[in-house]
Amino acid sequence: MGLAAGSTAASSSGDELVRQARQHEAEHDDDVAVRRYTEALTLDPTSVEAWLGLGALRLRLGEAAEAERVYQAALDRMPSLHLALAGRAHARWALGRHTEAETDLETYAGLEGDVAALHELAEWFAADGRTPAQLATWRRLHDIARTAGDEAGEHEARTMVRALVILVDGGDPAASPIAPDATRRAMRAIARRGG
Repeated sequence: MGLAAGSTAASSSGDELVRQARQHEAEHDDDVAVRRYTEALTLDPTSVEAWLGLGALRLRLGEAAEAERVYQAALDRMPSLHLALAGRAHARWALGRHTEAETDLETYAGLEGDVAALHELAEWFAADGRTPAQLATWRRLHDIARTAGDEAGEHEARTMVRALVILVDGGDPAASPIAPDATRRAMRAIARRGG
């Protein structure tokens, strides 16, 4: 009984420290905010808000390497904290480790079914000039929108798929037959079909 009461008190104190950290962040007193988040984690190493708040603050301060360490420590303690995976993706992207960042964000999107993360992933693939991967992501978004009955999302995804199929040309294994004449026919069929 005493152990449970101690755990609840630590959690309550940790929540108060997180609240204070957020207040200091809002007042642009970032050094104090970092200390409060750290103190909250000392009291309660399972505080989701403290881990995510500290990682986001480090990233906002331009300390991407430190943010990555924070998110990694959170994942080591709580592997099911998928938002830390998304945070680590953003830290890795900021560090220029794009392939690792894309893998993290794709994993997060798959685990959480986060459509906004898939849109961001498609943007990252575009920024890296990885058009076939961007095309595959937009096809995935098209399927999700169609399944959900999201007409606007389906239209957007279909339009992007059409455009990317043209850009990828022969590099699209899903739509590129071997013969050049067959490629033109396949492109016409895809355009008529809507992606």
